[in-house]
Amino acid sequence: MNYLSASESDIDLRQQISCVFVEGFYQWLYYFSKSKKRLALALAHMFILERFFVAMEDGKIAAITACTDGKSAPIHLEKPKLKRHLGFVRGTFAYAMLKKNLQEHGYPFALAEDSGSIEFVATAAEYRNKGVAYVLIEHVMATRPYKHFVLEVADTNEAAMRLYQRLGFTEFKRVKAPSAKISGVNFFVYMGKGL
Repeated sequence: MNYLSASESDIDLRQQISCVFVEGFYQWLYYFSKSKKRLALALAHMFILERFFVAMEDGKIAAITACTDGKSAPIHLEKPKLKRHLGFVRGTFAYAMLKKNLQEHGYPFALAEDSGSIEFVATAAEYRNKGVAYVLIEHVMATRPYKHFVLEVADTNEAAMRLYQRLGFTEFKRVKAPSAKISGVNFFVYMGKGL
């Protein structure tokens, strides 16, 4: 297994990253299309490769994550590309919702200058429960210039919370999720390491 920045690859990994992203976050994306293939095509443009890291085996992405300074987003959405793949209405709706909840979504607290943000952790279905995401996050934390790391996780994602705890993250804040009945998420849990 190779662990690297997505920008270091000889090929453009956006489409593969998008497929893993859609698989991992489908429960929040299916409103825009029931087709995972269509969603992956619609979202492939948004990934800023310099901020994404991948675990790869035999040219295939096994897991993804992003790491930023917590102020700059790892994605950039383009409305025309969403409308092209999802149609005018759904593309416009997807742009508004995803821009608000993914691209412009910040932390409800100030981050220290030497803190990094771990975001968008997802593992391809055939690599789940094999420790790939664990090693990828370890790699990111070892190679990025930050002393502290924070992340956000849904309280209902117990497997992810256990993973982050094994990596040394501890919970320090909970914020009630808006639209809990629709999303199925009660709280956003904020976890940190080295704080």
